[in-house]
Amino acid sequence: MTASLGDGGAASPVRLRDEQPAGERLVEAVQRAAFGDEGDAVARLLPLLRGLILERGGCSLVAEEPLTAEAVGHVMCTRALLDTPRRLVEVQVLSPLGVLPAYRSRGVGAALVAAAVDRAAAEGVPLVFLEGSPRYYSRFGFRPGGDLGFRKPSLRIPDTAFQVIALPAHEAWMTGTLVYPDAFWECDCVGLREAAGG
Repeated sequence: MTASLGDGGAASPVRLRDEQPAGERLVEAVQRAAFGDEGDAVARLLPLLRGLILERGGCSLVAEEPLTAEAVGHVMCTRALLDTPRRLVEVQVLSPLGVLPAYRSRGVGAALVAAAVDRAAAEGVPLVFLEGSPRYYSRFGFRPGGDLGFRKPSLRIPDTAFQVIALPAHEAWMTGTLVYPDAFWECDCVGLREAAGG
């Protein structure tokens, strides 16, 4: 799940750090502002994903404005499973990613994505998946998962939005179906829902 970013790819004016327990409400406020009408669902998702990160690894990164230390962006990468013909493989899902509207088009989202992918690679994660705009994420090396032999976890995820980046630990046999953690299903944060009354 990705909020609208409008990131122009300019040099990031922010400092990145790991999320701290004392800043959980600030992160929640960033994600609510970034996701608008879907902000409540994302806010419910955050504590569940924090628990997964504590148990299984991943990251929760905050972008802050250097002068004021205001939280202006946030991203999480959490453990998921890839159901391959050979065995289950631990991978990660990059979600949610959100940037305060006033800080869009300043490279904040780009800095967060790059840092999260670098962290996953350093941890030996073979693949990172996400749902998002191919126009935006292709600059980081993400490609449509279906084109590479991966199957999405829900039919409600548009084919072009189901994306993956292969990291150095990836091996050619690691293809299959992505299995999202329960938290995404519990908070109804998978794919697109039809508009009510349509």
